[in-house]
Amino acid sequence: MKGNIEVICGSMFSGKTTELIKKLQYAKKRKRKIIVFKPVIDSRYHKENIVSHDGKSISCLPINNPSDIIELSKDSDVIGIDEAQFFNEELISICTILANQGKEIIISGLNMDSSGIPFGIMPQLLAIAEKITKKYAVCEN
Repeated sequence: MKGNIEVICGSMFSGKTTELIKKLQYAKKRKRKIIVFKPVIDSRYHKENIVSHDGKSISCLPINNPSDIIELSKDSDVIGIDEAQFFNEELISICTILANQGKEIIISGLNMDSSGIPFGIMPQLLAIAEKITKKYAVCEN
């Protein structure tokens, strides 16, 4: 059984994390075992939750190294990863390995920085994704 990689990308305030949380909650409702990760450096709202700008949240494990995901997710069916742009390129191969083990990987991250330049590993993750959801922010000026 082959898993898959899904990437949710877009700008800040576009609803990426909200979409990730929604998909993870749906997986839980379908009785799938989920686990969620974020980089340790993302402590904006809460250390052990991912929190969207609209206040939705889900518990997660903050990690420094993508390699930790393999061991920590061995009993999970669905793996959520938020703020993927802050991880190093090791995350790309980790996601491929896990998808080949039959796991569903759902990744959220900024596709570009504030200058419009592709951000970190996001272009490579988009290239290997079976599904891509691009979110857009609404300008309020």
